[in-house]
Amino acid sequence: MHAPKLALSIAVVVMTLATPGGRADVDPAAVEFAAPDDIQWVRNAAGTNETAVLFGDPQKPGPYAMQIKWLPGNMSRPHSHNQDRFFVVISGTWWLGTGDTFDPDSTVPVSAGTYVIHHANQLHYDGAKDGEVVIQVWGMGPVTTTPAERLR
Repeated sequence: MHAPKLALSIAVVVMTLATPGGRADVDPAAVEFAAPDDIQWVRNAAGTNETAVLFGDPQKPGPYAMQIKWLPGNMSRPHSHNQDRFFVVISGTWWLGTGDTFDPDSTVPVSAGTYVIHHANQLHYDGAKDGEVVIQVWGMGPVTTTPAERLR
């Protein structure tokens, strides 16, 4: 076998072993992961979104990470949280608003890849308009949510 063909054959074998179907197991004491199909989504009672807690528990002291899947046409009402919360939009367009008056027409769109901070005790509302949105949120628990809406 010529050197270029041998090198190509070795590269194919190495790439096959490096892909998810051919990778070696990792020690879960060192690295943990969940493939998208392994993430367990739970729909909320109102049917407006689904959540998947990836790490920790937002209701208990300590760090947590979770994903929230907003279903089309659903937005939260004005509220605040007792802790800073940090987000990255994973897919879709997430709509953000601030203040105590719910006004979806004044919200600002943020696209996939955008980093967002909800500062503690500051009023905001957010959600999905035309399509599904997946966001990842992390912070320190326990997190509480306080509704705060002014009626027009």
